[in-house]
Amino acid sequence: MIVRFLHKGIARGGWYSSEHGIISGGELLRPEDVTLLPPCQPSKIVCVGLNYVQHAQELKMPLPEEPILFLKPPSAILPPGGEIIYPPSSRQVDYEGELAIVIGKRCRDVPADEADKYILGYTCFNDVTARDLQKKDGQWTRAKSFDTFAPFGPGIVRIDPSNANIMTRVNGCTVQNSNTSDLIFSVPQLVQFISEVMTLESGDVIATGTPPGVGPLQKGDSVEVEIEGIGTLRNSVA
Repeated sequence: MIVRFLHKGIARGGWYSSEHGIISGGELLRPEDVTLLPPCQPSKIVCVGLNYVQHAQELKMPLPEEPILFLKPPSAILPPGGEIIYPPSSRQVDYEGELAIVIGKRCRDVPADEADKYILGYTCFNDVTARDLQKKDGQWTRAKSFDTFAPFGPGIVRIDPSNANIMTRVNGCTVQNSNTSDLIFSVPQLVQFISEVMTLESGDVIATGTPPGVGPLQKGDSVEVEIEGIGTLRNSVA
């Protein structure tokens, strides 16, 4: 697993394994001696709405003909273990557990069958949303863009994105439980579609959409997004 972390006040990158700890620059570090950072520094976060069949059915909405895209700013990024800040202007902040793609090298107009060449790996993502403001505004920018509304991590891993279990827990209770096989638009299709719209830079993140079971967070809650083969992203709500 590729990770970024703070060690003695310095940001570093390395590899984590449960057997050996963190290896960085030939040095072996204990996980308890570092503070995890977001595993990459994206120039943009491209998010996909309504991309699970069962989520569309849950909302009684037709399946989209093309991916529905929106952006989150880099200022919304939150590291693993960080606190999601409940904005004073919102009365309903929701979790949305998601699989995220991390782009490995600059690309544009990528054919679906070549998408894997441009993917560094995958990570866990929580598309935190001020649901009441989303409904009020009629569009998604404000509701999705508050500082701390883009937690992701803990690291970047190569997995099969077409068949991975994805689960969200709030205070230890499972609230989302699905599999990426239920995605409407696959990872290669998303990379093709998005790269036809915009150039993707190394480190950019694509959040692939959330499964059914989205719901509200309360101040003091603990929220976890776990994806098979990657690990668990943990955050609290302040």
